[in-house]
Amino acid sequence: MKIVSKKIILACEKCGSRNYKTVESKDNSVRFELKKYCPNCRLHTIHRQT
Repeated sequence: MKIVSKKIILACEKCGSRNYKTVESKDNSVRFELKKYCPNCRLHTIHRQT
């Protein structure tokens, strides 16, 4: 059995721009969140899975 990696896109919580793409190997029902730099807001904000 092969584990399938799922591509996810992260969007800024403030402005909504989709800045980052990453790979998630697990199938979680909880949305993925990271604190990343947003070039549009010029701040470090929370980016959530869309």
